[in-house]
Amino acid sequence: MASHRLIQYLGKTFGLAVSEAIYDKLNEYYFVQGHSLNDRPQLAKTVSEELTKLLADKAPSESELLTFLNGNEGRKEIETALQQLQMLGVHGIPKFIIGGNLVVDGAARSDVFVRVFREIERAGEVEARPIFGDILGIPHDIIEQGSHHPADMAA
Repeated sequence: MASHRLIQYLGKTFGLAVSEAIYDKLNEYYFVQGHSLNDRPQLAKTVSEELTKLLADKAPSESELLTFLNGNEGRKEIETALQQLQMLGVHGIPKFIIGGNLVVDGAARSDVFVRVFREIERAGEVEARPIFGDILGIPHDIIEQGSHHPADMAA
């Protein structure tokens, strides 16, 4: 819960590119290095070091991150997002949520994706909305900035 809250906070505060970079770091931290996401002091230290690389003097300190991790800010939003995932039938990853309501398993065959996108083409337009943006309290302007930019991807 603490790491989910932290990623949400970073996205709201510093943008999705920063939260995605930290999310990637936490995946390595947990899955590759075998560290616990429940060790809040170590989590604060690791994230603080990474944020300093990304944000320089704008980065929150290790102490500020630990204070955040030991609090409850963002808990309600994460719990609501988890409830929404359950209502959509998402119980594991990877999953794709298309158009805000269609869930496609990440292991689905390519013909499933082709069919879904052909249906979208036939409809002409999709009311695409980031269903978790409102739930998590991510401001619309942050969502509009996105997290992956062509120039960043080329680097």
